[in-house]
Amino acid sequence: MKTYDWIVIGAGFTGAALAYELVRTGFSVLLLEQDATLGNATRYSYGGLAFWSGTTPLTRQLCDEGIARYRILAQELDTDIEFRELDLLLTIANDSDPEVAAASYSHFAIPPKLLSVDQAWEMEPLLNKKAIAGALTVKHGHINPEKTAQAYIQAFLRLGGEMEITQVQNFTSNHASPTIKTTTKTYHSANVVVCAGGFSRQLLKASGIPIRLYFTHAEMIQTPPVEVQLRTLVMPAHLQRFQLEAESSRVDELWNEPGNEPAPPILDAGAIQFQDRSIRLGQISRVLTEPNAEIDGKISESWLRRSIGEILPVLSSLPGTWHHCLVAFSSDRLPVIGAIPEYHGIYIFSGFSNPLVIVPPLAQRFTNYLSGKEDEIICQLSPVRLQSPI
Repeated sequence: MKTYDWIVIGAGFTGAALAYELVRTGFSVLLLEQDATLGNATRYSYGGLAFWSGTTPLTRQLCDEGIARYRILAQELDTDIEFRELDLLLTIANDSDPEVAAASYSHFAIPPKLLSVDQAWEMEPLLNKKAIAGALTVKHGHINPEKTAQAYIQAFLRLGGEMEITQVQNFTSNHASPTIKTTTKTYHSANVVVCAGGFSRQLLKASGIPIRLYFTHAEMIQTPPVEVQLRTLVMPAHLQRFQLEAESSRVDELWNEPGNEPAPPILDAGAIQFQDRSIRLGQISRVLTEPNAEIDGKISESWLRRSIGEILPVLSSLPGTWHHCLVAFSSDRLPVIGAIPEYHGIYIFSGFSNPLVIVPPLAQRFTNYLSGKEDEIICQLSPVRLQSPI
């Protein structure tokens, strides 16, 4: 049976980018994906590239590298990934102080500009002026995440990479080359890297490997192409999701059993229109420790439409379908990248809850690191940092 240098588990955005970089460097690579049609976080992502949002030397450098990478990525992959820059509007609730909201972004690499209610409405006429006290604006990158993932996969295959549609059940190491068991066959590889997003913790647990990686159940509404024109990407200035992630990852033990809800759900009302004129409305973030938990889509859709209707009234009644996916995150808002301690040949490349902009440069950096090149940034993102008690 053929043995690979690397088996990459998960062909969403992160797995596709990493598999491409690995095969481009000369490794033999097998990419495993459980779904023939992607239905994961890549499929339902807003596609935003927050290159302006770095707040530390580490994140600022990665954001700079990311936007530079995206500006040449379509040409390199020989596919239109719908990369563009557009205006982001961060709406400020009408019971909030606009100056305080603006001050909370002052430490970002490119602080957003404060707009009055009328200025925000001129930029985005679909806004409900009565629902906001103002808005912040900054230029924001945007791609079609599904097309970008597919572009990576096609480039990966052209370079000689192999891909199989099969569900990974577990894998073993035991100080030897990893063996990966799927629903159809068994594979052997010198190394395996888990890029399974929100399913990464469950997959590693099934293999007897503990890791402090978590997930939210993200919910949104996808519309068909519509005549309505949304000029900007709209999101709230105060994002509750980051606080939810921090609160729900404080007690790791809660995640070892299904049926727990470490924190109540939140809704950050926002919208983005893609180049095919379809719109994504979101999003609810729900923390349930069971990855396959059943969620009442009708109740969620009603909540989403009501909240969107307060900010962007005309969008609330558009035809659309409720969707749900898992989004991985870590306890410190940074991705988890590197070898899993004490498990020979087992690696992780996951936890990219935000932003997509740093995936391509980190896929390149991680590949170079695996080729023997030292990288201080990759070392900082190692799973080792999460081993101390939370």
